[in-house]
Amino acid sequence: MFGYTVIGAAIHCTDMAGFPSPFNRGGTNEGLFDGYDEFVAGHLPRPGSHLTAHDVLAGIDHLAFHRLTCELFEERKVYDMTFNYNLARLNLDTRHPNAGYRYARDAADPSVLHAEFTPTTPFCPQTHTLTIGSFRAWNGLADRHEFDLVRVYAADMHHQSEAINEQLDTLAETYLETGSVEGDLDSIGANTLERSMDAETPSRGTSESPF
Repeated sequence: MFGYTVIGAAIHCTDMAGFPSPFNRGGTNEGLFDGYDEFVAGHLPRPGSHLTAHDVLAGIDHLAFHRLTCELFEERKVYDMTFNYNLARLNLDTRHPNAGYRYARDAADPSVLHAEFTPTTPFCPQTHTLTIGSFRAWNGLADRHEFDLVRVYAADMHHQSEAINEQLDTLAETYLETGSVEGDLDSIGANTLERSMDAETPSRGTSESPF
């Protein structure tokens, strides 16, 4: 079991109601979310290719790190703008049981954590923004957890996962070299996404993303 320390003003993730969502026809969130103290494997994405070779977190270990994730995402404003809530809540949203984050401790280096994000759909336009925001939250606030590096990945099911993961990998290497989580996306291959979208069928429309 891991021990995580939250420093500074407490954010009560278990009480976070979020904002009203147009996807919630009943007008209330009651009963739609699992609790931050509940590990419900059937409401979480299965660990994908980036995690299976490592020690996947489950039960109390998963809950401990995900509770901290809620704190860090709230501080850094890593929000899903479709559902208008802290991205950590996606794991708890019973309407999307195959979406959210899963984690695994590196099998060879326990100071490294792997985090794989599965979006709600293969064409989710926020995946690029959310994974980079997650990387910056976890590694920019590294004094709040025990890991020297949290590597982030988009799950293979996303249609641009290869291009997104290229950027995330370069961000991780830049962080290890410089200690900075920002990075210049233009200089580390941001146009990879543009090339990926240009290769898609013209019927999909413009290659520009609102995110």
